[in-house]
Amino acid sequence: MPDTVLLERKGAIATVTLNRPAALNALDEAMMEGLEEAFTALEADHSVRAVVLCGAGEHFMAGGDIKFFHGALGLPPQERRRRFERIVHKVHPTMLAIRRMPQPVIASVRGAAAGFGMSLLMACDLALAAEDAYFTVAYALIGTSPDGSGTYHLPRLVGMKKAMELALLAERFDAASALQLGLVNRVVPLAELESATIALAERLARGPSRAYANTKRLLNRSLTSTLPAQLQAEAESFADCAASEDFAEGVRAFVEKRKPRFSGR
Repeated sequence: MPDTVLLERKGAIATVTLNRPAALNALDEAMMEGLEEAFTALEADHSVRAVVLCGAGEHFMAGGDIKFFHGALGLPPQERRRRFERIVHKVHPTMLAIRRMPQPVIASVRGAAAGFGMSLLMACDLALAAEDAYFTVAYALIGTSPDGSGTYHLPRLVGMKKAMELALLAERFDAASALQLGLVNRVVPLAELESATIALAERLARGPSRAYANTKRLLNRSLTSTLPAQLQAEAESFADCAASEDFAEGVRAFVEKRKPRFSGR
């Protein structure tokens, strides 16, 4: 795996770290490859029950590598078109893996989350932000449109009119605004971001993994599903959970008035 992406497993929690701090963790081709490798591996690793995504240094991710973009300006327009379409396709497996994988994925955001950094955090299941975090869709500032699932997730999270505003005007906004818009779940002091992220990941890792996976799958399909299809999917999912050891433990714990001890089975 390229050293632009670090993958660490500690017990049932895995941490994926964007590791280009000198470049504000800007996305380059090596990082695209590293992200795909990390999330593809984690999706298949049933010993991992929660995943944290964060940035090394003082920022989450400041978008794509503009220096790389600048180096391609000498190419003829049609060749530039072909090259950038090929490059953008390289992030698609990562975004699909994050949405598809059974484990909850938590974005832990400090400093800048811009451009593809915004797309990445929106694709995660949960997001915590430090009070110093700032956000911008950013793409319009360099004369391009969003990628990496940004236009899929943004209107679903904030509504169409607000999505148009954020994408077209590309204005910067702070963590409090991100919380109000529903782009992040919690805002904490910078000094508490790491501990709050760990606490949330540990809570999820102790939880009923099959129920979380089924819930994530149901919610992801809900916006494109018909009501009858969603009701059927819910019935099948509930029955699947009811056959698990965690369901039996949860029911017994409730009856016995104690906290459940879920095993993930």
